[in-house]
Amino acid sequence: MPTYRVVAAAGLLSADKKRRIAEGITRVHHQVTGAQAFFAQVIFTEVAAGDHFVGGAPLQGDQVFVHGHIRAGRSPERKRQLLQELVAEVARAGAVAPNRVWAYLAELPPGQMAEYGQVLPEPGEESAWLASLPAEDRDLMERSSH
Repeated sequence: MPTYRVVAAAGLLSADKKRRIAEGITRVHHQVTGAQAFFAQVIFTEVAAGDHFVGGAPLQGDQVFVHGHIRAGRSPERKRQLLQELVAEVARAGAVAPNRVWAYLAELPPGQMAEYGQVLPEPGEESAWLASLPAEDRDLMERSSH
């Protein structure tokens, strides 16, 4: 359900930092939203020097950008909490200062998203939705998180 793209300068994040960031984003998303952790995906993109500009000038520094696509339907307070916890976790796991983490959330209506071949449920309806799926699909979802 949620897809988080983490963008940073090439070489800034080691494999271990990427793993810790992915685990942290997954944990935070699960804890704040209640959505099952096995849906969270984190994709890393490295940007070569000279390929990222801010204000028309090449990016200088160790910023980490987190772009999260999440299902619509959560309160403004819940989204604010999610952003605050994502920033703190990415900073900790990536060993960068919190003021170097830029995070964005974009919402998509659940009816306009399909994962594992299934149109997604509204927030809060995950358990009933999972129970309604064929056992083969549920098993696939749960196995993919291990």
